[in-house]
Amino acid sequence: MSGIDKMKNKAEELSGKGKESVGEATGDRDLQAEGKADQASGNLKQAGEKVKDVFK
Repeated sequence: MSGIDKMKNKAEELSGKGKESVGEATGDRDLQAEGKADQASGNLKQAGEKVKDVFK
């Protein structure tokens, strides 16, 4: 996994955690859901990169 891709995926995951926290604090369920979706997306991308690394 390239370092840049790893950082981008982690940033997406952390951004999602932030959105989810703000959504919880303000009672904004849409923002909360968007945060969870961003986290899931970041995690999936990281998993995909790890699978690619295994087959190199």
